Amino acid sequence: MSRLLRNAVAGVLMMSATAAALAANDGQLRVDQLLGSDAEYRESWQDAVEGEERLPDWVLNLTGSSPQQMSAVTEDGDKYLVGPLCEAADKCTYKRLIVAFSWDKDDAYGMLVEVPEGLPSDKSPTRHAQYRWLGKPDDGMKAMLQEQLKRDPNWY
Repeated sequence: MSRLLRNAVAGVLMMSATAAALAANDGQLRVDQLLGSDAEYRESWQDAVEGEERLPDWVLNLTGSSPQQMSAVTEDGDKYLVGPLCEAADKCTYKRLIVAFSWDKDDAYGMLVEVPEGLPSDKSPTRHAQYRWLGKPDDGMKAMLQEQLKRDPNWY
């Protein structure tokens, strides 16, 4: 095999490996990774939950189970990083949190949603849910967080 051909093959292999690595980690985070990724996220979340009473540890520390990656959402012209967190993977129907962090990481908001466990499957979780707002969201932010919840096909 000529040197030129070997170099070409090596180059193609390196480019393939790099592309695979980039595809595996496209830079998007899940909620349960957020506080460990950046001190600014941690500070804004602490501000959002400051003074709140009787919040579970998984909410205070964002350490539950993240069913999907966070996504960019625009609300009233401002961009937010938004995503869901569940107490545990098997309890997402009963205990979940939707969070939103401003693009500049200065503000954080949350909507804690709790549904009584053991609710019969023929009962709508929407009608039995209790909502708790974190970070003092305005009406537009509340609507955006509720819209994110409605995107779950198991939420009706």
